[in-house]
Amino acid sequence: MPAGNSAANPFLEDRGDLLQSAQMIRLAPLIALPLLLAACQDETVSGYAGGIWRLTEMAGDPAPEGVTLDLTEQGQISGQAPCNRYSGPQSVPYPWFETGPLAVTRRACAALDAERRYLSLLQSTSLAEVAGDVLILSNESGEELVFARQTLE
Repeated sequence: MPAGNSAANPFLEDRGDLLQSAQMIRLAPLIALPLLLAACQDETVSGYAGGIWRLTEMAGDPAPEGVTLDLTEQGQISGQAPCNRYSGPQSVPYPWFETGPLAVTRRACAALDAERRYLSLLQSTSLAEVAGDVLILSNESGEELVFARQTLE
């Protein structure tokens, strides 16, 4: 039988198919890896603006003291309102912003009106914009929550 002529020998044909299958099996993880990494990428605002943000402006007014928004955890938001801590889900892709139901602690303080306003605005926002160290959350009425990236002091 001449060299390279596998047509006369079915064993060699099967062996070629087997080698081709083995190569495909070795390549499968390389093909699947980018797909798996893409599926794990955080597409929410946390993926684009992860970190802790300090509220600087609330619907055109100066912000109450000490209000933060924590975007360090994928699919979650949390933070400090004027009186209480809050947390909840956030899963829509950036630039959209939408919170699920928020869990809020129930501490009383003199700034409860500001807290109600902040949490109401936070839950009404639908759009996020990140520009460097500034995060702006806005709602359909044009009201904005403006945050500055919190730095270590």
